[in-house]
Amino acid sequence: MEVDLQREKLTVNGHGFNIARFLEWLGNREVTTDMLRDYLDPYRAKDPDTYANQLKSLKVFFRDFLGRPDLVATFKFPGKGVEMKTIPGKDKLRVFYNTLLKLDLRLACAFLLWATSGWRRQEVLKLHREDVDLKKRIMNHRVKSTSTKGRLIGCFNEEAQDVLRTYLASRTDDNPKLLPISEKTFRRLWHQAAESCGFMIQPQILREWFCEEMGNLPRSRRVEDRYIDAFCGRVPRSVLAKHYTDYAPEKLKRVYDRARLKVLS
Repeated sequence: MEVDLQREKLTVNGHGFNIARFLEWLGNREVTTDMLRDYLDPYRAKDPDTYANQLKSLKVFFRDFLGRPDLVATFKFPGKGVEMKTIPGKDKLRVFYNTLLKLDLRLACAFLLWATSGWRRQEVLKLHREDVDLKKRIMNHRVKSTSTKGRLIGCFNEEAQDVLRTYLASRTDDNPKLLPISEKTFRRLWHQAAESCGFMIQPQILREWFCEEMGNLPRSRRVEDRYIDAFCGRVPRSVLAKHYTDYAPEKLKRVYDRARLKVLS
């Protein structure tokens, strides 16, 4: 999957986990389309995304790895309804941020980087110190681009710059990671913050808040959808190659700075 399909490590691990669970369920029985149908049937009662996640793994395994597309050819992905999402206001963001700030400075840094860059969870957590230009407020992706995700530079605001500068000045270790923290510790502290606040703000919500805020700024500072997509890494590489001048780092930084995005004020 990593070499042939150019999938990210996180995606590979997820499919591997799903297939291991399927093979355990299958045991020594013969694989047929009817057998796959029996396996997927209970997932129909669950969230459509859960069903789709299982089906993706089965299609990758049988179609792409084993060369048996006939076994999964008839299975279709479920349609998606319109999901009504509630984007928290700045008041809630400030409360959650201040709670994280008291718990762990690493989490406060991550919070502001997600909220002011629009990056995905792992894109921030995988950063190394060398990937960040603190003075220019620019980040370079450590996660490679894919056919559907043309990752460009990332930007963050002065609020994130200040807390990140404070955190880095306190570091005495030589760990190359920007925010070295284990997944277990991260989850424990993040949920602790949610319990303290009485509500949860996940990294994905901060990404969605970024998109919403950038598009709803006053007209003189408002960011066009195509640039919001660029900051979030949603521009296909084919489009980047065709319109590379529109997405040059200097142009993106000018667009970002003009927005004067704020989270805490």
